[in-house]
Amino acid sequence: MSNLDKNYHIPVLPEEVINYLALKNKGFYIDGTIGFGGHANRILSIDKSINLLGIDRDAEAIGYTDSFLKKYKSRVTLIQGEFGSMKNYVNNLGWASVDGILLDVGISSFQIDNAMRGFSFDRNGPLDMRMNRNQRLTASELINTITEKMLTTIFRDYGEVRNAKKLARAILVEREKQPWERTIDLANFIKKINHEPLQKYSKTVAKCFQALRIAVNDELGQLKQGLHSAIDLLSKGGRILVISFHSLEDRIVKEMFRYEALSCECPPKLPVCRCDKMVRLKVLTKRPITSSPEELSYNKRSSSAKLRVAERI
Repeated sequence: MSNLDKNYHIPVLPEEVINYLALKNKGFYIDGTIGFGGHANRILSIDKSINLLGIDRDAEAIGYTDSFLKKYKSRVTLIQGEFGSMKNYVNNLGWASVDGILLDVGISSFQIDNAMRGFSFDRNGPLDMRMNRNQRLTASELINTITEKMLTTIFRDYGEVRNAKKLARAILVEREKQPWERTIDLANFIKKINHEPLQKYSKTVAKCFQALRIAVNDELGQLKQGLHSAIDLLSKGGRILVISFHSLEDRIVKEMFRYEALSCECPPKLPVCRCDKMVRLKVLTKRPITSSPEELSYNKRSSSAKLRVAERI
């Protein structure tokens, strides 16, 4: 556990998260992507009256976090599951509402560093990419069974890959010779098609792996579902914090917050509002919060993190 404590319990934007959560005495909180418990540990240590629900798809993360947070055991409930289902979990706990929800979306450092999980393009492992290893669909099964059009769409929409169609076609032609099973084989093939050195870092490879991971885990669908559930669960004055790591996630959060803060969605030319839209959120971050130079000095992986915050009204 010592190596894990050092490498994987470092939370992103820790001070900013605590400040914006505005923790309440005897409050109820959700960490929807608890990972290895970095944020949860800070939340629970500040106020001994706080109760917290921690959710994560990854059984390994839940197992390690159960041990890491054992001193708070009476105030913590850990569930292996999807944060999109948080309403069901809260109902089962008997909580009427919650005072704050944190979603630190995306992939964890532990998942990236473990070659056997298949997330990394520079570590040789199986093409897996499942956050929940009980899930049937793997990246290998996905890429070996879908059509060229579907793979093109995944690369273009989830990875914003420029030559998506060319890569998808080449990958599907190659799979007729033998199925795709290893991360390094796929990464090197993409570099070959792009005429790039095998030893060189490739943004295209990174984007393609990101796209496959998002598709395998339905990450954007889960984010949308989770945001809707979170807003429904928040008590008046309760806050939702979302940390994202790429533009697709951040755009979804930004647009959802903006919509829930609108008082009217009628066409601009309509003289009188007829939509009766309810304002449910007040956006507290006009622009996303990013890591300080101090944090970047000890946690380089926080460089792309963006925090957006809204309050239930």
